Amino acid sequence: MEKNNPAFVIDEKTGSHQCWSCGDMRATRFCSSCGKVQPPMPSDYFTFFGLPRKLNIDESGLQREFYALSRKLHPDVYAQASDREQDWSLETTSLLNDAFRTLKDPVARTEYLLKLEGINTEEQSKSASDHARASGEAKKQIVPPDLLEEVFELNMQLEEARMNRKMGEEDANLLRDLQNTKKTLEEKFQQLLDELKQHWDVWDALVTRGLIGSTDRSTVLGSMMDVLNRRTYIRNLVRDVNEVLDI
Repeated sequence: MEKNNPAFVIDEKTGSHQCWSCGDMRATRFCSSCGKVQPPMPSDYFTFFGLPRKLNIDESGLQREFYALSRKLHPDVYAQASDREQDWSLETTSLLNDAFRTLKDPVARTEYLLKLEGINTEEQSKSASDHARASGEAKKQIVPPDLLEEVFELNMQLEEARMNRKMGEEDANLLRDLQNTKKTLEEKFQQLLDELKQHWDVWDALVTRGLIGSTDRSTVLGSMMDVLNRRTYIRNLVRDVNEVLDI
């Protein structure tokens, strides 16, 4: 017989809790004894998949676990179950999909970790956009130092290309230069992903050594944030070039 709204008893070592149906203490998402789906427990995406907060992950293993859980949570499995079990399976499926979508993407995974560590990239961008909208000023973007000369030259080229279009003219050499610049920017964009992964190694080493509370923590988090900001800046430059080239 199902127990009525038992208080959860959590095993701090395993993360398991008492099953609402049979009372077994080996329940997590599903009860190891009776197999019943459990109420969704508050969990970050890493913990949901049983992963430490590291950025180098086994993506093949993540995908296998995702498909295994998807099969267990399929609506057909709970067609004859109680309403609350159906609701729990849907809630867990939603969390599963969100967690997998985030962790399988390298940049989204990094942004999510930063958010868990108190750095919300979306809020920072939104704050800058809101300030620009309220003040009537253009949204300020800090040009990465290594791109200063290139950005100055690119802005001149873009302005010239826009003027040519207004006048119904076309400069084949200018368009070719913009195509080459776009290729260079896309290469830098990829290189920054490689740079980001180097910071992953530093972060993961800190996690392994239990030094997340050290001063190195803020340093590596700041470094990852810097790389993400530079990638965003370059992505916006590529967007501007594509607009002029009608791509």
